[in-house]
Amino acid sequence: SRLGAYAKTNSTMKTPRIRLSADEHALIKQLRKKGVASELVNQCDEAGLPLSNVKHFWYKSEKFSIFSKTDGLQLEDVFDPIIKDVQRYSPKFRKIKRGKIKNPHCLILDPSDIHVGKLAVNHESGESYDVKKAVSIVDSGIDSLLQKAAGFPMEKIIFVIGNDCLHIDSSSSPVTTGGTTQDMDGKWHDAFLAARDMYVRAIEKCLPLADVEIIFCPSNHDFMSGFMLAQTIKAYFRKSKNITFDVSIAHRKYTAFGNNLLSFSHGDGAKIADTPLLMATERPEMWSNSVHRYIYLHHIHHKQTAKFMTCEKDFIGVTAEYLRSPSASDAWHAKKGYRSPKAVEAFIHSYDNGQVARLTHYVDNDQKVCKCGVNLYHNYAQGWMCERCDG
Repeated sequence: SRLGAYAKTNSTMKTPRIRLSADEHALIKQLRKKGVASELVNQCDEAGLPLSNVKHFWYKSEKFSIFSKTDGLQLEDVFDPIIKDVQRYSPKFRKIKRGKIKNPHCLILDPSDIHVGKLAVNHESGESYDVKKAVSIVDSGIDSLLQKAAGFPMEKIIFVIGNDCLHIDSSSSPVTTGGTTQDMDGKWHDAFLAARDMYVRAIEKCLPLADVEIIFCPSNHDFMSGFMLAQTIKAYFRKSKNITFDVSIAHRKYTAFGNNLLSFSHGDGAKIADTPLLMATERPEMWSNSVHRYIYLHHIHHKQTAKFMTCEKDFIGVTAEYLRSPSASDAWHAKKGYRSPKAVEAFIHSYDNGQVARLTHYVDNDQKVCKCGVNLYHNYAQGWMCERCDG
């Protein structure tokens, strides 16, 4: 039979409706099982083409030649084969039995806007940043924050991932999800693997201390690859009975700890002034069961806090705030004058009394400036040099 041979028109339809033979229908149902979607990814990677640019393709077999549109291709179609492969090799974790904790607390670890893969050079931006430095800063930040939190009886750790963890979202060109060109250090897959290993190290440090809840916030720089990274982390730790996950593609995430209602999102969607009402609307039962409500936002790389329903005395309301980023200013941000303290932040919430502590690991300023006032540049043969003084 020939594809489209049984096309019939319907008075309510603008285009003919295709009637497939039994053999054609069976073949199409098998396309996903045969890994057509993952093969499409491989072909795009070999050709240096962004998957998002592919609008249609031909699938050829011994019996048929099928023209297919990719409008219906879902992230799961592309990533499922890779996730299943990771699951086959995920390590086994022994369940950790924990005793009951008096006066329990929750630690929120939220390394925000890491931008693994971002490139900044000292002589242009006044700061240096690359893949190696990005993960090193977060490694040190996690160690520092866990040490600072050691005095609190910890029942739970919320570890927030995503939020522009990766700098770009393309395999063929250094661009974000929306197509904005970025300064990139190395290959996209090097950044992905470095970020994956960074998250694994951090979670493994948390596990001995308390059960871990992993929350993923999709973001504008790495909407697709960030989702893939989150699914990879879930696959890696899937056998642990001490870890729970909320790594869906939903933009706003909610969770509760005692009297606390906590919300997390990247911060590039709803306006901060609208987030309290959104919280009450989207989670009315959790809202009514809570006393202390906090919204943690990211995206803008600097500190900004808004407290709602407050005046000269405290009322029961909502506190929303943006978190700092540990990433350096690249050329564009330096040109615009966007300078702010670089940090990795954490927060401690009491089961009954809400947020009781704020922990900050500041990133040291590594700007290298000559005594004459010129930013130094790095000469691979002679080290740091000044274009004015050293010629």
